[in-house]
This record gives sequence, C-alpha cells and structure tokens, in this order.
Amino acid sequence: MTDKSYIEQRDGGYWIKGTRISLDSIVYAFRRGAAPETIRRSFPLLSLEEIYGAITFYLAHEPEIDDYLKQAEVEFESQANARREKARTANPEL
Repeated sequence: MTDKSYIEQRDGGYWIKGTRISLDSIVYAFRRGAAPETIRRSFPLLSLEEIYGAITFYLAHEPEIDDYLKQAEVEFESQANARREKARTANPEL
C-alpha cells in the first residue's frame, strides 16, 4: 500500500493536491460538523477519498493547521480594517 498525499503547500497556503480548492474550505466545513459526503456536495470536483485525505491530514497536523488558520484570520481582519479606514478617509461621509 502506498502513502498518498492529498495536500500540497503552495503560494503560502495548503491546497487539495492538483486543485484550486483550499484545505481551509474543507477544514471549516469539517469543524462545522459536516460529514465528508456533505462536504463533497459543496466540492463535487473532489472525490470522497480526497476529502477524507484532507481531513486525515488536518487531524494529523491539527496544531499546525489551526495556527495557520488563526494567522490567516488575523491577516484577513487586518486587511479588512485597512480597507475600511481607507474608505472612511476617501469618503468621510461613510
């Protein structure tokens, strides 16, 4: 039996290998309690094997992935705040 890797790191993130679907998307659905079969309905390009592989990867690297997701959320909020501030400066009536 060979060890298959369903996740790849590129562009500073984690992705389902060979796709543009982020591991983040699968993890957030899994954390909300979605079953792999339910997740597949949202991502029909993925096989159940790939979804289970992504969940397995997450569970095997949970602290690392949780830190990565937390950092991504912080960066997102920081960028959103910067955009709001820029909009307020450009349009004070907002």
